[in-house]
Amino acid sequence: MSKKIRVLIFGTGFAGQGHAEAFRDMGAEVVGIVGRTANVVDQVAQDMNIPYAGTDWQQALTDCDPDVVSIATPGGAHVEAITQAIEHGCHVFCDKPLTESGESSKQLYELAKAKKVKTAFAASFRYMPDVIHAKRLVEAGKIGEPLEVECISHFNLERDIPFGWSHRKEHGGGRLNNNFTHKLSIVTSIVGEKILSIMGEVRDDLGKAPIVEGVHNFKKRRDFIPSDLNDPSLKWGESNVEWTYTVLAQLESDLASKPVSVLFKHGGLHPRFHEDHIVIYGSQGAIYIKGHYASGPLYLHDKTNGWQELALPEDIAANVPNAEGDTEKNWRYLIRELLNDIKGEKVGHYQTFKEGSQYQQLIDLIRKNDNWVDVSQLQ
Repeated sequence: MSKKIRVLIFGTGFAGQGHAEAFRDMGAEVVGIVGRTANVVDQVAQDMNIPYAGTDWQQALTDCDPDVVSIATPGGAHVEAITQAIEHGCHVFCDKPLTESGESSKQLYELAKAKKVKTAFAASFRYMPDVIHAKRLVEAGKIGEPLEVECISHFNLERDIPFGWSHRKEHGGGRLNNNFTHKLSIVTSIVGEKILSIMGEVRDDLGKAPIVEGVHNFKKRRDFIPSDLNDPSLKWGESNVEWTYTVLAQLESDLASKPVSVLFKHGGLHPRFHEDHIVIYGSQGAIYIKGHYASGPLYLHDKTNGWQELALPEDIAANVPNAEGDTEKNWRYLIRELLNDIKGEKVGHYQTFKEGSQYQQLIDLIRKNDNWVDVSQLQ
């Protein structure tokens, strides 16, 4: 395939613009962009020099006839757009979550398989350089058999961030959709892709958020926090998703004789005391990566030297796409894999709608919150 792969973008906010830049940087041609508000999508298209702008997704598929579509809207708006794109014969790159429910995610996965289109699911922080380094160390036996993993993070998010999609389950909001997906992807990439069992507990510590007009870019929503939260004319929206979660999982690993235990603990609204981190414990050592999404540095522990910081191998560093932020770099990494796969080149494993469907079904199970055993009557 010598011609540039043609890409149509669905979404005009931070993710939509970021996807467009990422596809261009990876050698694709962005032929159009679609949004829900005409003046907004027209302005974004003009600013980014995208030739086609529209508000009708189905019409845009016909007019632009893309090879790939990039889905960059909140998860609640994914099902119809992705269905139409697959029916049109397009490959699909989709940000997390895949949809708002496990049932609809599974339907999209089955449709993509039936239509034989390629898909990519962007729970993409598995491409952080120190995650790739940790995977290499574990595979080399540097910590012996992997035994357990812990992922701890506290974000201390502002409680008065304006009400929007992130506050509603049906729109793809919640910390499981927008944090746990990345964490699970990171851990499975290091330890093993097969998830054996899972249980969890969730809690909504927020309750409500102020309704404010004009918020378009997700990254800039903090700029719209009302100055007077006691203003009697201020309207409030109700949250119906989790802002805190605790999840336990067991993963199968080719490097371990028993299932690997994993703890995911996240408090979206709670302050951190020590650093957020990811740790992989083994029978002969451990790997510690600083940061909620393993931004680094990485430390290796063994019986001889204790904790030692390890430099990132040069070949891993050289393979990191050039971009401003980690999110943008990881988008580029996954997009590069997808585009190379479409071209018929050999690529490694990358996450598709198979994982997107599986993750959403797992989130549905965790949200049931029905794993408790009543011991109140024990003597």
